[in-house]
Amino acid sequence: MTPFTDLDLRPELLLVLEQIGFTHMTPIQAEALPMVLSGADVTGQAETGSGKTAAFGLGLLNRIDVERAWPQAMVLCPTRELAEQVTMELRRLGSRLENLRVLTLCGGRSFQYQRDSLRRGCTVVVGTPGRVDEHLRRGSLGLQDLRILVLDEADRMLDMGFIDVVTDIVGACPRDRQTLLFSATFPDAIDELAAEIQDEPIRVSVSEDTQPETITQSLVICEMGQRKQRIADVLAHYAPTSALVFCETRKDCAEVARSLSQRGAAALALHGDLDQRQRDDVLVQFANGSATVLVATNVAARGLDIPELPLVLVAELSSDPESHVHRVGRTGRAGESGRAVSIVSRPNEHKRLETLEAFLGEPLTREPELPVSGRLDSLTPHNRTLLLLAGRAAKLRKGDVLGALIKDGGIPKDAIGRIDTMDKTTAVAITREWADKALDYVMRGRIKKQRIRAVLL
Repeated sequence: MTPFTDLDLRPELLLVLEQIGFTHMTPIQAEALPMVLSGADVTGQAETGSGKTAAFGLGLLNRIDVERAWPQAMVLCPTRELAEQVTMELRRLGSRLENLRVLTLCGGRSFQYQRDSLRRGCTVVVGTPGRVDEHLRRGSLGLQDLRILVLDEADRMLDMGFIDVVTDIVGACPRDRQTLLFSATFPDAIDELAAEIQDEPIRVSVSEDTQPETITQSLVICEMGQRKQRIADVLAHYAPTSALVFCETRKDCAEVARSLSQRGAAALALHGDLDQRQRDDVLVQFANGSATVLVATNVAARGLDIPELPLVLVAELSSDPESHVHRVGRTGRAGESGRAVSIVSRPNEHKRLETLEAFLGEPLTREPELPVSGRLDSLTPHNRTLLLLAGRAAKLRKGDVLGALIKDGGIPKDAIGRIDTMDKTTAVAITREWADKALDYVMRGRIKKQRIRAVLL
């Protein structure tokens, strides 16, 4: 394994890498980063969770001039969730770079707030094609000084019909830029796009096993009409600290989450019918341990940062084997072991199963008969989420919240978990026994001399 110290990186970046425990590069980083740092156009192929964000992120952070407060690098992402994740990772990797400003431009957020932020200046833009294109058309975003353009999960952007918008955005960028394109798969359309927007790109590819050794896959066979019961049976049997359940449709997603909640599990649904505020609330609760089960459509299959996920449960097999691999790949990351269980209804899903097993090159293990479960109270999470209705826009920092809760609110330090600060809200994980007291303090007291409204999610 190649250490990061072998690269010509800024001392500030090397210090951050050391502090967060990143000493050696992943395969995609070892292949791509030297080429990115050389200034070449790079086309990279790697799966979710392989470290590709740092592969392009360190490259662009190493090149930008933080003294110049205008967009010098831009990352295009297919979804709002991935854009938010990339923004957080770039801020983390660049936390030692003074004056670094990373701005997210996505739909579901205030356009006026984004326009005002652009006027105040930023160095890196991360956004979805639709919203970036809107800012370009309305004159609030200028790319005349852009040095690096990154297309992250380009195959997903093409699948979602963004090709024309992406082409328009590329046309607004300087011709002498560096262009990086990362994709999990490489259909012909990706090769055509790369040929159109890149200059003699260097292609790097990291082959991944279709079924990593760290992931144990198995099947549960059920009759029609038994799917919800079998989902509950699997969760009761394995009793995971957290689980991600994949459904094919938004309707199924909502129904499965409702069914599990009625049994006592803390289950939340994530699908396209939620607005941005609802999506944020769902994701932050799952990430900070306030919800045990996230029931999602494929919007969560790629791009979401869900660490330490012991169980993925596929409620219905996808007709696309690669989609199945992406779903399963959410568990067993960073060398941790994981388990993936798929529910297969007979006889209507057997053709999909045959296709999947042919793709994997081996049959999947059939689970023995599982006990029929009733209540799922064992999946009650340790935490609840205290949502403060103020965030970065109100100059609220994590340290302000933590200090106020401990010093003035009387909340033990070990009762406070993860704190996520967003533009207009701050989510605090609090152990259940202290959650009501924490809410009472916030509603009656002050944080940073401000009165702040709050709710328990």
